[in-house]
Amino acid sequence: MALSLLILNGPNLNLLGTREPDTYGTTTLGDLQAMLEAAFPDVRFRFVQSNHEGALIDALHAAHQEDYTGVVFNPGGYTHTSVALRDAIAAIQPPVIEVHLSNIHAREPFRQTSRTAGACRGQISGLGVAGYRLAVDALRRITDAAR
Repeated sequence: MALSLLILNGPNLNLLGTREPDTYGTTTLGDLQAMLEAAFPDVRFRFVQSNHEGALIDALHAAHQEDYTGVVFNPGGYTHTSVALRDAIAAIQPPVIEVHLSNIHAREPFRQTSRTAGACRGQISGLGVAGYRLAVDALRRITDAAR
């Protein structure tokens, strides 16, 4: 079975490359997509970004209904506030890896708690865009181990 992954990005990630580059880097969301497609040509990707919580929940549900192998999810600011996203992650079958460009554990106190991570298979934080590549590799390994 080929790997099929949802790469899901939350609020303000559409501004990657221009928003606080000292914190989030200069790579754009389009650059990230191209990087992942080049690094993993055998993976079927679906890329979704939304600034709206309900749209992110709908994308997680769709990943479940469409039998995606896994989800790489950067919930952005919803990480620290959204019980609804946590519940959506817990409700779906494909494993979810939470990714953050910055190290949320070294930032302001309100950013150091993730409401969503407890429902995820794992979390990668603070490694910039490399975290997405590591998450794809982790999902590949999880899928291989399950076979």
